[in-house]
Amino acid sequence: MSIRKILVTSALPYANGPIHIGHLVEYIQTDIWVRFQKQRGNVCYYVCADDTHGTPIMLRADMEGITPEALIAQVSKEHQADFAEFGVAFDNYHSTHSEENKMLSSLIYERLRDAGHITSRTITQGYDPVKKMFLSDRFIKGDCPKCGALEQYGDGCEVCGSTYSPTDLKNAVSAISGAKPVPKESVHYFFNLENFNDMLRDWTTAGHLQPEIANKLAEWLDGGLKQWDISRDAPYFGFEIPDAPDKYFYVWLDAPIGYMASFLNLCNKQGLDFDEFWRTDSDAELYHFIGKDIIYFHALFWPAMLDGAAFRTPSAIFAHGFLTVNGEKMSKSRGTFVKARTYLDHLNPEYLRYYFAAKISAGVDDIDLNFDDFSQRVNSDIVGKVVNIASRCSGFISKRFANRLSDNCSEPGLFADFINANDTIAELYETREFAKAMREIMTLADKANAYIDDKKPWLLAKEEGKDQELHDVCSMGLNLFRVLAAYLKPVLPALVKEAEQFLAIESQHWVTGLQPLEGHTINEFKPLMTRVEADKIAAIIEASKENLEKTSDKAKTNPKAETKAKQFEAIADTIQIDDFAKLDIRIAKIIKAESVPEADKLLKLTVNIGDETRTVFAGIKSAYKPEDLEGRLTVVLANLAPRKMKFGLSEGMVLAAGPGGKDIFVLSPDEGAVAGMRVK
Repeated sequence: MSIRKILVTSALPYANGPIHIGHLVEYIQTDIWVRFQKQRGNVCYYVCADDTHGTPIMLRADMEGITPEALIAQVSKEHQADFAEFGVAFDNYHSTHSEENKMLSSLIYERLRDAGHITSRTITQGYDPVKKMFLSDRFIKGDCPKCGALEQYGDGCEVCGSTYSPTDLKNAVSAISGAKPVPKESVHYFFNLENFNDMLRDWTTAGHLQPEIANKLAEWLDGGLKQWDISRDAPYFGFEIPDAPDKYFYVWLDAPIGYMASFLNLCNKQGLDFDEFWRTDSDAELYHFIGKDIIYFHALFWPAMLDGAAFRTPSAIFAHGFLTVNGEKMSKSRGTFVKARTYLDHLNPEYLRYYFAAKISAGVDDIDLNFDDFSQRVNSDIVGKVVNIASRCSGFISKRFANRLSDNCSEPGLFADFINANDTIAELYETREFAKAMREIMTLADKANAYIDDKKPWLLAKEEGKDQELHDVCSMGLNLFRVLAAYLKPVLPALVKEAEQFLAIESQHWVTGLQPLEGHTINEFKPLMTRVEADKIAAIIEASKENLEKTSDKAKTNPKAETKAKQFEAIADTIQIDDFAKLDIRIAKIIKAESVPEADKLLKLTVNIGDETRTVFAGIKSAYKPEDLEGRLTVVLANLAPRKMKFGLSEGMVLAAGPGGKDIFVLSPDEGAVAGMRVK
C-alpha cells in the first residue's frame, strides 16, 4: 500500500467567542479521521487557525476597551486550550491575522485581478453618522416593511420571513450607535464568480462533494451566479486591498486562504514543500471538513478563487449537520448551550469523543446529543464492554502469574477473526462512517466478553490443575483487548495511551499483521475509565444556565443584550391550563405535498382540516418524501396566526415529535381518525 500525502483542515472558529459543544462535532470528527490516517502510516497534516477579521471583532474589542490584536490573542489562547483538552491534535494552529495570510490573500487577489476576474463599481449603503462607518445589513435594524415586526435586521424579517433591502426598513437605526443611517456612496470591489460557471458545474459534479450537497449546488448554479462583493470600507479590522487605499478584504475572502496560510506557517517551521500540496498538478490530497451552513463559500467561492489564481482545488469537501441537544436546538435557558470549558470542568472529554463517533455518519444529517443516551452508551460500550475485558483478566494475571502473559495463544482462530475485521473497520473510518465503525468494534467487544463468560476464569481460579487454562484464557482476553484498543485509538487516544502503558507496548499502528503478545510482561492495571455520573451532567446543565444570568447582567448597559435576555426568559416561561385550552389541535388529511426548492428543510403541504383546506409549510423534508405523505393523516395547530414567509403564507403548524433528522414523526397512528377531528 503506497503512502498517501494528505492535508486536512476544519473550518476556522471565529475569534469573538468561546468554543461550544456544537463546534466540537466538526473538530472531533476531523481529528478522528486524521488520527486514523496517521495510524495507517500515511503522511497527514491537520491545520487550522482562528478566523480573526471583520466588524464584529472590531466592535467587541472596542466595547472591551482593548485592541483587536489583544482580543484575538486572548481568544486564540482559550480556543487552543479547549481543543487540546478534547484531544484535537492540530499539526499547526495559526491566525488569519498573520503575515502568511496577508501575503497569500494579496497574491490571490492580484492574480484574479490580472486575469480579469475583479471589477469595481459604486454602490449605496447605510452609513452611521455617529460611528462614521458603513453598515452591513446585519448592523441595521428597524420595523419590517411587510409585517411591521419590531427589531428586525436589514436583510430579512425573522417573524414573517420576508427579505428586503435595508433602505426598506421602517424606523431604521444603526445597531451599533442607535443613530439613523444615512445613504452614502462608496466604490466596492467584486469577484466575478459568473466567470467560473462552467468550471464550477464540472467541479461540483466530479465527486468532490456529498450527493445531497452537489444537488443543492446544482440548484444555486441553475439560479445563476452573481458577483461577490469582496471589499469593505474603513474602519475595518482586516487586510487592506493592495491597490485600493482604505478598502479592506471582506473577511470571507481571507478566511479560507487561512488554510493555506496555516500550512505555509507549518512549512516554514518544518522545512516542508508548500507547493507540493498546492500547485495545480499536485498529487497530494486536500480535504476540508465544514458545517453545512457554510457550503456556499467553500464549494463555490473557494474553488473558483483557487482555480482563478492558479492553485489546486480541494480533493473533497465534507459537510456535516448541526448538533441538537435532547432533540432541540441548543438553549441557554435550558442549560444545553454548553461551552467546551463548562463540559471540561465536569466530564471526561473522551466520553464526548466516543459519543459523537457513535453518531456521526458520512452524511449531512443533524446529530442529537441526548444526555440519557450519552450516559448509557458510554457506560455500556466503553466501560462495560471494552475496559471491562482488561479489568476482568488483569487481576488473575497479576496475582497468579506475576503480570506475565501466557507463552501461547490458546485461541488463534478467535484472534484471527479480530485481526481480519480490520479491512471493514478501516473502510468505515476512511469513508467517515464512524457510527458503523463503532458498531463493528463493539460487536468484537461482545465476542471477547462472551469468550470470557464461556471460559469463566473466576471458576478456573478455584479449581486445581487449571492454572494453565486460567493463564491462557486471561492472556487471550488481554490480547483481544489490545486489538480493540488499536481499533479505538483514533477515537479514544488518551484511554488507548493508558492501555498501551498497561500492556507495556509501543504506540500501536493499525492492526494489519498484528501478532499476539506471548510470554510478555505487562504492568499493573489501573482503571482506564469510570462511569458517567448523572450528577456531573446535571452540574453541566446548571452551570450552562448561568449564561442567561450573565446575559441579563450585560443588559444593564447593552440594549441588544437586554433584548436577547428577554427572549431567553420568554422561552423559560410556563403557561397555564387556560392558555393550553386556546389551542385548536385537529387531525388533518394531507391532500398534496410539495418540496420547496429554495429551502433545505421545508415541505409545502395542502391539508384538509374538516371545514376548509389550508396551506402549511413544515420543516420535515429530512424525514419524508412528498409522495409518501399524500393521502395520510397528520396533526395540525389550526388556530395559529398565519405567517407570511418568502415561499408563501403558512396557515397553521404541523405538530411533530422525535429527535430530528430522519426521525421526525408527524403522521397520525389512529386509523379511526378523520380530517377535522379535534385532538383533546
